[in-house]
Amino acid sequence: MEVKESNRRVLEAKELMVFYENMLALNNVTLHCEEESILGVFGSNSAGKSTLMYTLSGIILDIKYKEEMKGGERISVFGKITFEGKDITSLKPHERARLGIILCPERRRIFPESSVLENLFIGSYLARKEREENLEYVLNLFPRLKDHLKRQGGFLSGGEQQMLAIGRALMANPKMLLLDEPLLGLSPAYQEIVITGIKQIRDTRKITIIVTEQYARPVLPIIDYGYILENGSSVLSGTKEELLDNPDVKSAYFGV
Repeated sequence: MEVKESNRRVLEAKELMVFYENMLALNNVTLHCEEESILGVFGSNSAGKSTLMYTLSGIILDIKYKEEMKGGERISVFGKITFEGKDITSLKPHERARLGIILCPERRRIFPESSVLENLFIGSYLARKEREENLEYVLNLFPRLKDHLKRQGGFLSGGEQQMLAIGRALMANPKMLLLDEPLLGLSPAYQEIVITGIKQIRDTRKITIIVTEQYARPVLPIIDYGYILENGSSVLSGTKEELLDNPDVKSAYFGV
């Protein structure tokens, strides 16, 4: 990928390896992301997409610690991650969040018994001064949420819950937004709303975004660069044009 003069490399991950006991979940994965870009990471189930997002956000370190405390699965993590030129490899998730790396996890993980507004305010604990401004932005981005502010999150549709999950992440004022399979289980109509929202977030807030998906076709039009993961390894990377020109990739991931 040609680096534009106006952009800079905001995140670099080098030779990431993650083992769950003896199972290799990430195998020597190296990737980079340019400032204000949308990076796509595509792969089938169990390709390593969620493990990659846990590793970039630091959540893998929390999982590793909890497993050690209860004498459970042994997790090993190797490699190096830099963000804005700073080595963050050993930083805990809350420390990375304070730097601006915010994860919107797979399957939404909202608080179902809390209202929509409470869910959004929970996301703003790192950015209380900007709470009202960010709330206004989220409700303009996803106006459907305006009608459900007092409704419990668990009573929203899957598409509405995904909007809420992304909105909650935006309330933390991210510099980098990690979206793990945001289209999972959504109807085509809701997929379009979420995809439009992702592009708008980058264009209006200048937030760098990494998005993972099993099926690349809906996401492809908005990415600047993409990686293909297979069995924990990065097997191919390129611009959206380069990926779509590859016949094997078109067949396996784009459904064309």
